[in-house]
Amino acid sequence: MPYKHNDPRRHKIPKAKYQVLNWREYDRALQRRGSLTVWVTPEALEAWAPAATGQRGRPPAYSDIVIETAAMLRLVMGQPWRQTEGLLRSIIELLGLDLPVPDHTTLARRSARLPLTTALTKPKGSLDVVIDSSGLKIFGVGEWRHEKHGGKPRRSWRRLHLAIDPDNGDILAAELTTTDEGDASQVGPLLDQIDGPVSAVFADGAYDGDPTYRTVIERHPDAAVVIPPRSTAVRSDTAETDPTQRDRHIQVLAEKGRMGWQAATGYGKRALVETAFHRYKVLVGRSLRARTLSAQRVEARVARAAINRMTSLGMPASRKVA
Repeated sequence: MPYKHNDPRRHKIPKAKYQVLNWREYDRALQRRGSLTVWVTPEALEAWAPAATGQRGRPPAYSDIVIETAAMLRLVMGQPWRQTEGLLRSIIELLGLDLPVPDHTTLARRSARLPLTTALTKPKGSLDVVIDSSGLKIFGVGEWRHEKHGGKPRRSWRRLHLAIDPDNGDILAAELTTTDEGDASQVGPLLDQIDGPVSAVFADGAYDGDPTYRTVIERHPDAAVVIPPRSTAVRSDTAETDPTQRDRHIQVLAEKGRMGWQAATGYGKRALVETAFHRYKVLVGRSLRARTLSAQRVEARVARAAINRMTSLGMPASRKVA
């Protein structure tokens, strides 16, 4: 889109400059992200021991929120399970509480099948949704070894699918799949996680096609679908009598060109999901620590809950100055 449109003269375009208008508040929010009290919350301390269920068998010694708290500490602090156990134990001691701390074996075993207790952000009212995917590395032989010794590389990837709110950057929904799953196949599961009406869905050209439009309209009949059609796209047979949204996009593209279509549809919002992926990979990492797919999905759920907690502390408000 814009970066491709201007690529031949990219060297002549000066880099945009922005000014943060609320730097003092944003600076305090960044500092608070490192506070241990943000991650070990009073709610977690109060629900440390699980409530009695009345079922047969020995009840668990620790509630799910304890395991989730430890998993968040592990991802945010970038530590293995053993160091996470020591960190959590020291926090409990500094608080002067007489609470047992799960060992690293319990944390690793329970976290692999953890139901997330911290719910994702629930939108208030109708909102726009931006959908995209990006790759996360998993354990395997590094590229340098493959280049030096040859052979078949073992490193592979998982695909993280996100749906974000472009107004504040909150992660509304997320899915982790193998690379065999296509991007368009995850539009339905992502939308199913969002409570409330959706006014518009933005995605890049990889999602172009009638299945994506049908998936969105089935769940939100009044939603606008803003996806750039492929350069070879043609209008449907009913375009003259009953044009679809995709038919109208093709018509506007033919009349105004790519940049004109983008300005008319507000497609520039889609770029904000790239910021969300950059935030994920900077704060959590570009690779998954867990080894199995089920545990990796739990890790991704915990990571997005941790990022939402960070962004809720404060986000920058900026304006373009040059």
